[in-house]
Amino acid sequence: MAKILIKQVVSRINRPANQKKTLDALGLHKLNQTVEKEATPQILGMINKVRHLVEVKNA
Repeated sequence: MAKILIKQVVSRINRPANQKKTLDALGLHKLNQTVEKEATPQILGMINKVRHLVEVKNA
């Protein structure tokens, strides 16, 4: 599988609880934090839920 870099670029303040939990599941806890993940369908689905809060790049 391909690796992708996910960076949180928008604050989680005033967001619904399910979006906060999705960010936690992706491993994003702070603003401007970057994590590297495999591009699995499950990860891509989580990214799609919070696409307005994150920035995605190919690793």
